[in-house]
Amino acid sequence: MAGRFYLHLVSDATGTTLHGVARACLAQFEGAVPIEKFWNFIRTEEQLDQVIEGIAETPGPVLFTLVENPLRKKLRDACTKLQVPCVPVLDPILRGLSHYLGQDSKEKPAAQYELNAAYFERIDAVDFALHHDDGQSLDTIDDAQVILVGASRTSKTPTSIYLANRGIRAANIPLVPGVNVPPEAFEHKGPLYVGLVESPERLVEIRRNRLKTGEVLDMRFAQSSYLSLDAVDEEIRKARKLFSSHGWPVIDVTRRSVEETAAEIMVLLNRRKPEDMLL
Repeated sequence: MAGRFYLHLVSDATGTTLHGVARACLAQFEGAVPIEKFWNFIRTEEQLDQVIEGIAETPGPVLFTLVENPLRKKLRDACTKLQVPCVPVLDPILRGLSHYLGQDSKEKPAAQYELNAAYFERIDAVDFALHHDDGQSLDTIDDAQVILVGASRTSKTPTSIYLANRGIRAANIPLVPGVNVPPEAFEHKGPLYVGLVESPERLVEIRRNRLKTGEVLDMRFAQSSYLSLDAVDEEIRKARKLFSSHGWPVIDVTRRSVEETAAEIMVLLNRRKPEDMLL
């Protein structure tokens, strides 16, 4: 039954994991239009009572990531009475890990957000990406794990930030006609260089849309090679030639989301041999 429906997302933390799972699942159902009700940081019975009242007012499927058993039982019992599905999305994973590791889970809300070493690594990675965006701070770019290289509007910055949120130090260098990048910026041994390309037609379309929305303020670009299909085609050919000369892997982002591009880069990182890196 496609169409609009209420979907309740109940979490004892930020709800980011739950939202991602819900989006991935809903993408498989054509015509399904959820009206999402977010219930985040639910950690007491009083808070859960408000959630249950909300579900009763706007009935619909419930997805939850509560880990404390008393709250889980109360929510499931309430959903049974209201005759709405109630799905604990983490349970299959927790059961599998518990069986393999030979221990029960901690039942600790938001355990993934503890201020541990991994958390601070992610913060440092985001800071690194911001300071090494768009060819900045080339003197310390060799500290990157990944360096993305490509023409303007090939998703370098959002991909760098996405990788940073996974704890990966990412930098990016734009290839701009008439702007010379020091050759040594492309010769560091430690980082993984990845070339990003896009179809000239798509690149021109994106650039034109950015001009229309005012993201590119200098309107002289509108009459320049920035929007010329022939000139952009030449940009991409020169970029590919540069990537080939260094033997870098190349990713065509024309039909890829930032998440897909980042996932492929992480695969490339995992495949690197220790002797390939001098970090």
